[in-house]
Amino acid sequence: MSLIAPTLQAFFTERLITQRNSSPETIASYRDTMRLLLAYAHEQAGKQPYQLDFDDLGAALIGAFLTHLETDRGNSSRTRNNRLAAIHSFYRYAALEHPEHAQTIARVMAIPTKRYQHKGISYLDLTEVKALLKAPDQNCWLGRRDHALLLTLIQTGLRVSELTTLRVRDLKLGTAAHVQVTGKGRKRRTVTLTRETGAVLNEWLKQRQGQPEDPLFSTRQGTPLSRDAVELLLVKHTAIAATNCPSLETKRVTPHVLRHTNAMLLTASGVDIATIALWLGHESITTTQIYQHADPALKQAEAAIARTAPLGTKPGRYRPADHLLAFLEEL
Repeated sequence: MSLIAPTLQAFFTERLITQRNSSPETIASYRDTMRLLLAYAHEQAGKQPYQLDFDDLGAALIGAFLTHLETDRGNSSRTRNNRLAAIHSFYRYAALEHPEHAQTIARVMAIPTKRYQHKGISYLDLTEVKALLKAPDQNCWLGRRDHALLLTLIQTGLRVSELTTLRVRDLKLGTAAHVQVTGKGRKRRTVTLTRETGAVLNEWLKQRQGQPEDPLFSTRQGTPLSRDAVELLLVKHTAIAATNCPSLETKRVTPHVLRHTNAMLLTASGVDIATIALWLGHESITTTQIYQHADPALKQAEAAIARTAPLGTKPGRYRPADHLLAFLEEL
């Protein structure tokens, strides 16, 4: 009998952190998967997680766990496959450390990923984009932050994880304004900013008054925004924008929808697929090809298809009426 606990600890500390230098996002994803699996195994086997051995976590239990994710937790097939990928990674490591459990490990490794139907791409048209950008109240600090954040997401197509890890030093303004992004696999890339976005971010930096290592978009306390915080502010501003743009009422607008919006605008304006792949930080051009087969409606909307067309947004320049209001505004 071999306990899971020491092998799992070594998998994270030696394999993922030391040997592979995995990103924090990868480690967090694998950690969450194993926490869910151990909690499920505890319920099924009646053992504490540190008491579980490889025989307790065989193919039958892993298969039941994956079914549990979909039926009881409501996870999609894609999420189920991501969890399975993390489990497979751990068992590949375990195969080297515990050859005596080769048969059990082989059965787990034989569990296949699940096929699923890809959903259509959801994105915003130019009218919806402009309505969303007008939603934040630029008469307050948080509104000006949210306006700059939304414009950056739409114009750059950054992943939400890339946006929340941006630092003040990553923003380069002036001639050939751009932002330096750390994407998946810690790969660095440069994303060009339009003159319009550069002007908004330049004004935001003056109001942000941060040091080079500070987060570009922060809370009032100066800490980085979380993924959940970005998603919540997007829900809030979408609801406001929907009052003037009814089509938004039927759309679930997420940070990834804004990423799709950026890609569709680039595709519709004739940018080649290889350039879009580099722009979005895709590992493979195959991932980017979904935009070539998406609904062509955006391509036909002439007003929405100018590659560098301004979105009609201006930097917020709120001026408090006097020093007392300025003091209260900064509280």
